[in-house]
Amino acid sequence: MNKKKAFILGVTGQDGSLLAKYLQKKNYNVHGLVRKSATGNLSNIEELINKNNFFIHHGDLLDLISIEKALLKIKPDEIYNFADQDHVRWSFDAPSYSFDVTGGSVVKILEIIKNCCPKSKFFQPFSSNMFGNSLKPKQNETEKFSPLSIYALGKVNAYYACLMYKKVFKLKIYGAIFYNHESEIRPEEYVTRKITKAVSRIFYGKQKKLYLGDIKTKIDWGYAGDYVKAAHRIMQLPKGDIFVIGSGKSHSVEYFVKKCFNFVGLNYKKYLRINKNLLRPSKTLSLVADTTKAKRAFKFKIEKNLDDIISVMMKNDLKIEKNKK
Repeated sequence: MNKKKAFILGVTGQDGSLLAKYLQKKNYNVHGLVRKSATGNLSNIEELINKNNFFIHHGDLLDLISIEKALLKIKPDEIYNFADQDHVRWSFDAPSYSFDVTGGSVVKILEIIKNCCPKSKFFQPFSSNMFGNSLKPKQNETEKFSPLSIYALGKVNAYYACLMYKKVFKLKIYGAIFYNHESEIRPEEYVTRKITKAVSRIFYGKQKKLYLGDIKTKIDWGYAGDYVKAAHRIMQLPKGDIFVIGSGKSHSVEYFVKKCFNFVGLNYKKYLRINKNLLRPSKTLSLVADTTKAKRAFKFKIEKNLDDIISVMMKNDLKIEKNKK
């Protein structure tokens, strides 16, 4: 029996690399697209590079030829697009680029799939940020979109592009509306990793204070490893569909900070300081996932709760800081 072939766009990022490791263990032949600017940062996939079922292809989301060449060569069973500019604050600083990468590129990818490999299954992740102005206590798949950032606007564009190509061209398109999902390999620009790294540095006497913006913001946090497993399970369904994926619970940034300092036996109030310059131009309301549909369709469940996530992230960053000279 031939191995399934998966092609992952954004394989060096958090979600892409976690999915690559998961599929590799499931005996897939895993192919990943690596941008030129990312070739010097392969740490997330370092353990995969010498595996005989992992293959790197060079290209870029904004370069149609590179993606077309890869798809024609691989002829994948499954395509996962985990490549985008997913930092909300950055999307305000580089709006045109962020929208092109997050939204416009999806149209280009779908057009290539339509012409090169229309039988391949395609997975597109979306974001809870699309519900930015929701007033409901929880959001499900029927919630109206109200984007409050360029990033969210790009995701809404990608969502409707997927619906159109699925309906008009009968492509096998699957997707998930992911709520915030973290891990020990989250880039340091994101608030959770900024916190765990800072607490670890404070614990070892390398840093004095932690500066944050709005600590009262409540967020639905999950573990990225759980979410990429959900993406794979969604792709195994007989018919393309889109599901809300989240923990179903929300906690404030202040709660996250407190728990991280508690992990090392410190009082967070002695070290936390508020910096108004770190506040976002727009404030998304508290968003919490209603995963009823996913639970019914493929028995989705969270394996790691927030305390588990904090434990994993803190242990990782404490180890890193301890080993630094």
